[in-house]
Amino acid sequence: MTGPELVIHLPTKSATRRLAKTLGPLLEPGDLLILGGPLGSGKTFFARALCRALGLPSRIRVPSPTFTLVQEYETQPPVSHADVYRLRDSLEVAALGLDSHRATGRIVLIEWGEPYLVELGGDALVVVFSFDPRRAALSATAEKSTKVLQKLGRCYNEASGSRRAQ
Repeated sequence: MTGPELVIHLPTKSATRRLAKTLGPLLEPGDLLILGGPLGSGKTFFARALCRALGLPSRIRVPSPTFTLVQEYETQPPVSHADVYRLRDSLEVAALGLDSHRATGRIVLIEWGEPYLVELGGDALVVVFSFDPRRAALSATAEKSTKVLQKLGRCYNEASGSRRAQ
């Protein structure tokens, strides 16, 4: 990871939705988000909120892709939501072809993707959710994601809803 992380406290579901609504407009086609944290910490809830923030109608379900591996949503820009928890190695992850999803302009959200950053194309915004306290720690791995993180930090600093971790 490069630079500091941005820590955003998420005491409520509304706070998580707010994070998604704030982040959504900052994302561009081809961006990569790695979602980490323990089971039940909010990865899929956040992915659902982000899809809604990008225009997905509420009538369309956004389930965990644990068993389907990849779900695609026609948002603006389009989203591919993947879960690589059950995959055993980098070859299986590479076989999903998520790098081509990015190349065609899809935002790619990947739960449990931290060990496979290289196979996923690098330059990711990494969002790690935790329970106690309930929060998201965001960090960037390269230049493009660093710019997104900085913009997000400015949005939250203006609203006084976060702090920078040292």
